[in-house]
Amino acid sequence: MPDTAIIGRYWPGSSPLHRLDPRAKLVLSLAFMAVVFAAQTFWGLAVCALFVVGFFMLAEIPAGAALTSIAPLAFIVVITALLNIFFVQDGPVLFSWWIIQVSEGGLVSAAFIACRLVLLLLGMSLLTLTTTTLDITEAFERLLGPFTRVGVPAHELGMMMGIALRFLPQFAFELQTIRRAQMSRGATFTANPFKGGVSSLTSLMVPLFTSAFRHAETLSGAMDARCYHGGSGRTRLHPLRLTRRDAVATGVLVSMLVAVVLTNFLPH
Repeated sequence: MPDTAIIGRYWPGSSPLHRLDPRAKLVLSLAFMAVVFAAQTFWGLAVCALFVVGFFMLAEIPAGAALTSIAPLAFIVVITALLNIFFVQDGPVLFSWWIIQVSEGGLVSAAFIACRLVLLLLGMSLLTLTTTTLDITEAFERLLGPFTRVGVPAHELGMMMGIALRFLPQFAFELQTIRRAQMSRGATFTANPFKGGVSSLTSLMVPLFTSAFRHAETLSGAMDARCYHGGSGRTRLHPLRLTRRDAVATGVLVSMLVAVVLTNFLPH
């Protein structure tokens, strides 16, 4: 098992979720996002959270690995929650200073949005943790295949998605390496990367982006050297046939949708 799990890194296993058809998992993941957005109350989010916990248990992925997988994107949750706290004004005002006001409705909205984003990130992380990058890329390309008749570059989009997923773990590794290198030269970093100011961020981000461009250039040169021509001659996934596992997973998601919709009619 890998020591850490982040979005884009595969967590080896032989669970029923690992053995699902990649195309079915991709479609079900998009459907899961729609279900989470359909939840309009905390009860609905609680139902989604219950199913998410069950999915991770079924995939035999530890809770620590699940939370670590979304840690790099936690700043999105924090920033969105803060925006709701300061810009949503509803109900009694709990705090007021100058032009800043914090209301009860703002706190409730921030908590609701934060929970929704965490569930969305966990759901998409589950897809990458239980599916290899090559399978996700191939599934994405095959699902877009029918749209190639109207000019959609299915293969190019799938390749871009695969490269992006491949780079996520590489970015995390490069960031840790750069951070340790800077600390060995006397730099100090706190748990909050924004506390050190612009100079602290620059010392990390400039080498990181330089490394990213270097890797991209190397990859481009390697593809040209191998005379890459749009994926011709690659091994393809077998034709999509709805297996028993896929049918069960679809049934579970439909049950989740029904339960979430019903919670919207519960008294607030």
